[in-house]
Amino acid sequence: MAALSADPSARTRILDAIRDVPHGSVAGYGQIARRAGLPGRARLVARLLADNEDPSLPWHRILRHDGRIAFPAGSKPHREQARRLRAEGVAVVAGRVRMPRADDLDAALWGPVPHR
Repeated sequence: MAALSADPSARTRILDAIRDVPHGSVAGYGQIARRAGLPGRARLVARLLADNEDPSLPWHRILRHDGRIAFPAGSKPHREQARRLRAEGVAVVAGRVRMPRADDLDAALWGPVPHR
């Protein structure tokens, strides 16, 4: 992960942005990248999460921009992410979550997620 080792503060900013997503809320990889000051670096966020070994990091709250869980459907990580989201009251239907509207990034990250 050359980009993160070249800029260790990027890793810290991404992890902080992930930790800031509240219980029961979700955010997209791109939203996290923008919040960390790294617009256009959604894949960097995904790579950092793939290498994560911190069990306290709320990785399960981070999804694709369209609300889909990124793991293959039916896989153990897919089931675990869906289980964790449901435990926080987030509706997961067919491996997808309704994403908050992105009118305002802070509102999208910290606003309530409608559960319809």
